[in-house]
Amino acid sequence: MKITIFGTGYVGLVTGACLADVGHHVLCMDVDKAKIDKLENGQIPIYEPGLKAIVNHTVEAGRLAFTTDTEKAVRHGTLQFIAVGTPPDEDGSADLQYVTAVARAIGQYMDDYKVVVDKSTVPVGTADKVRAALRAELDSRNLELEFDVVSNPEFLKEGAAINDFMKPDRIVVGTDSDRAAELLREVYYPFNRSRDRMIFMDVRSAELTKYAANAMLATKISFMNEVANLAERLGADIEAVRQGIGSDPRIGYHFIYPGCGYGGSCFPKDVQALSRTARDCDYDARLLNAVESVNYAQKHVLFDKVSHYFRGNLSGKVVALWGLAFKPNTDDMREASSRTLMEDLWKAGATVQAFDPEAMEETQRIYGDRDGLTLCGTKEQALKGADVLAICTEWKEFRSPDFDVVASALREPAVFDGRNLYEPEMLERYGLIYYAIGRGRNQFHTV
Repeated sequence: MKITIFGTGYVGLVTGACLADVGHHVLCMDVDKAKIDKLENGQIPIYEPGLKAIVNHTVEAGRLAFTTDTEKAVRHGTLQFIAVGTPPDEDGSADLQYVTAVARAIGQYMDDYKVVVDKSTVPVGTADKVRAALRAELDSRNLELEFDVVSNPEFLKEGAAINDFMKPDRIVVGTDSDRAAELLREVYYPFNRSRDRMIFMDVRSAELTKYAANAMLATKISFMNEVANLAERLGADIEAVRQGIGSDPRIGYHFIYPGCGYGGSCFPKDVQALSRTARDCDYDARLLNAVESVNYAQKHVLFDKVSHYFRGNLSGKVVALWGLAFKPNTDDMREASSRTLMEDLWKAGATVQAFDPEAMEETQRIYGDRDGLTLCGTKEQALKGADVLAICTEWKEFRSPDFDVVASALREPAVFDGRNLYEPEMLERYGLIYYAIGRGRNQFHTV
């Protein structure tokens, strides 16, 4: 099939590459010429394991191409996927200006039947706005062309997006059109052979499904962070509690790991957007508001521990920081806990020596050559001359460091772990004081 993807960000590029990989002919369009030039030269603008190989292979095979030509993109595919950004507006609602701009462009250039697929995460009612924008453009051209607007939300985890797309748990399609439904079945047939993963529903239910899924996962994280904070005050170990409740199949082990707050491009903005949607229909979504409030506070927990350790005097202190991306296997720093920690430390007069396996360029792009930040080539270099160590991302290479090196490099024997990577007893054997999330009363030790 011929498919057009508008947007070559995280969702658009992964979607386009994976669809091309199974045989579809995909044209990805973006208004950012520099990004398209890089993609045409084999440079991938995001880090996602396995993506570069698929992009290069499908480009060489002639099934994946890139363009900045809107008219060419519209004329290419019967299916037009909208995968542009929906950043949070000032009031927390999703900003739909890029989505509606694509809809208008499709209406401006289409000359036959199209299925417009909302792949971006959009609030309930967006399909109606896309349909209205398309119809307005067609009316201005005095055309009566048929089209359908479908909601097909993505459920991709950064760092595992290729596997998620190739082996989906479910493929949600919101439409009331049999014609569009059959075309989507054909698109996803290669991913749907062993069992039927496609779930068809009305458009508004599909739009809400995406937000509800992310809000549920964010709720589990914030709940565990609340319990972890309580465990510290009660002298309990949240890791034992996690295993105790995770063994209940009704709860499970997924997304019940406490830490220093969730980040990324999805959970923060989607919880905010759903909460805003609730306010717009005069409903007080108290649980959603609490989830966001807990997460905001949790992002300051590591700083509070470091500050408490130094009795509130951080002026001139040097903190080694392992992990800048909001999660492993990505270079994405949107809403990352590391940013909150660094900015809190700078305000208190401390400096940061940071290392991340993939997010160094992104950190440089965000902060530039600012005072108080040194980007180091290895995790060991980040330790040199540092007073203490803090950890914000659970990269595999941080799981088994040489603790003799850590202990000898730090001026103070303190490790502040925002992801609970280690067992406290193990660090104690190396003479290190271990501050984790919810792991007992030793969290309140001071120098």
